[in-house]
Amino acid sequence: MLPTVELLSRLLAAAALGSLVGIERERLLWAAGLRTHMLVCVGACLAMIVSAYGFNRVLSAHVILDPSRIAAQVVTGVGFIGAGSIILRNEVVKGLTTAASLWAVAAIGLAVGGGLYVAAFAATVIILVILAGIKPLEERFRNGRQAVELRLHAEHGAMSVGALQQALGWRAANVRQLVVQASETAGTDDVTVTFGKMPARDIAETIRSLAAIPSVSDVRQAPDLGNA
Repeated sequence: MLPTVELLSRLLAAAALGSLVGIERERLLWAAGLRTHMLVCVGACLAMIVSAYGFNRVLSAHVILDPSRIAAQVVTGVGFIGAGSIILRNEVVKGLTTAASLWAVAAIGLAVGGGLYVAAFAATVIILVILAGIKPLEERFRNGRQAVELRLHAEHGAMSVGALQQALGWRAANVRQLVVQASETAGTDDVTVTFGKMPARDIAETIRSLAAIPSVSDVRQAPDLGNA
């Protein structure tokens, strides 16, 4: 069995490392914040300690235990907590990063419980770099993409999903909505095509592709979705 000092040191180290990740999530006001990450990390650490040292008294030549079994169940069990941090809001899934951080914190706790301090500390630093350091790059990438609504005039009956696929190729897969309405001008339709988020270069290429259709005219981007 572990000495008491070593046992307490592992549990406290797990709480400290879990709190570092939890603070990063707490500042963003996610449901799984400081306390949740600390609890997951300490709980995983304790599970690892129990798995590795808790059954020494019953071990004998005829009793063989696999210390990894409880640790493996921790990884599975944390998935339920992670699922609770994932929400669906306005058809957008949020909380995946927090769920992943909970799973990673559980692994840190297992490492501390197994006495792998260097691995646990290194993993904590790497996780913090991923959560806090890479986030600005991710936001810059996302800000370079925008939802687009294009409006155009077309000859009556000329615009359809098939015509869009033929004109846009693989970009047609990004079409979210196609609305065709009879125009006040006889023989023409007012068409609105809504796309999911795409880079500015793809927007320009899409406009050129639609404008190149002989039956289409006056292709323009709606200003209200330009920065959506």
